[in-house]
Amino acid sequence: MDSSTKLRPKYSRILQEAIEQWKTPLFGPYYHQTGYVVATSSRAPPKAVEHLQKALGSIQHHPVFAPAISSLDKHQDFKDVFWQFTGKMSGFKGYFNRLAGYAHSSNAMKGIHHHLSGRGVKFILGHDQGRVVELLYSGSGESRQCTGFKTANGQVYQAQRTICCLGAYAATLIPEIGSFSVAKCWSVAHVQLTETECDYLRGIPVLNMRDMGFFFEPDPATRLFKLCPLGAGYINTDKRTGISLPPLNTLPPPQDYIPAHDEEKLRRLLRETLPWLADRPFVDQRMCWFADTADSEYCVDFVPKTNKSLIVLSGDSGHGFKMMPIVGQWVLQLLNDGTQNLKRWQWRQTEGKTGKDWGDEVSWRIGVTKEIQEVIEERGRMLQARL
Repeated sequence: MDSSTKLRPKYSRILQEAIEQWKTPLFGPYYHQTGYVVATSSRAPPKAVEHLQKALGSIQHHPVFAPAISSLDKHQDFKDVFWQFTGKMSGFKGYFNRLAGYAHSSNAMKGIHHHLSGRGVKFILGHDQGRVVELLYSGSGESRQCTGFKTANGQVYQAQRTICCLGAYAATLIPEIGSFSVAKCWSVAHVQLTETECDYLRGIPVLNMRDMGFFFEPDPATRLFKLCPLGAGYINTDKRTGISLPPLNTLPPPQDYIPAHDEEKLRRLLRETLPWLADRPFVDQRMCWFADTADSEYCVDFVPKTNKSLIVLSGDSGHGFKMMPIVGQWVLQLLNDGTQNLKRWQWRQTEGKTGKDWGDEVSWRIGVTKEIQEVIEERGRMLQARL
């Protein structure tokens, strides 16, 4: 629940609204205000350092967050916040935000599903009956509108208004969105801890090292310690359309491994902070997909040429889940207004750019975007070399 990544006056306002809702009895069980550290190491590229300084410059003067911000300029500053760290923390510099933290995504989804199911909301789940494969339309021109959708088992559902909130998968149903909301993936890995080790790390603040990756306290239920390397991400471009989509059935996605470059980032992160974990095997490794936009802004709008019968929510850029308690209000506002009055959340078309071109353009991402096919081929060469 970082309050600094793209801290602007209007964005900070909705972030405060989200945090307030995360602290209610409905969402509170899944929110953990452990604090949040954003930092760079001595090996960080200039872009990472510059972005951190800009973020600190904005948040340290914000009337709500400023009192909770502490600058971390030397080794002992980090040691005071992370007393469990025994690594060198070479050249670490950053800041600590005591008002931030994280929310447990899977527990939140399960809890809200249970809450809504108990109040009459019907969910249709499953690979066949719950997977939408086609949006249905009637009419043409100004009278064209979305009339519902079809699922993988052939079932048709009629609807006066359809809301599409599919993240990285949105372009599978609305190809036009692929011009500005690109499906990208990032690595995720875990270290299996013992009960004692899990207790030892419980309560640590979220650590976001802009040039390496991030982690937060382990899950006490599974004793898994989750780590994510940072970078520009990976895409899967369809050669026919130029649109990046999650692999689906057309390409075997990486399973139980992550790119070697990402693994090295995480090993370095652990060596610098928790060296006793640096050589532990990574388990439950996978690629996590979401929708990335060049300006890191959402899209909450009616899809053009559908007579306001189809709404899309996309472009989370890794910042969607933390707004979970309040995104419904955005849709209600759109319905009440009949148009999206916030220009930054309007539908837009981007010509001449692909997801791969955005690696160096997105202000807070470090590195260059690669095709997921490159990861698969790299893995194949590594396995072949071992034979």
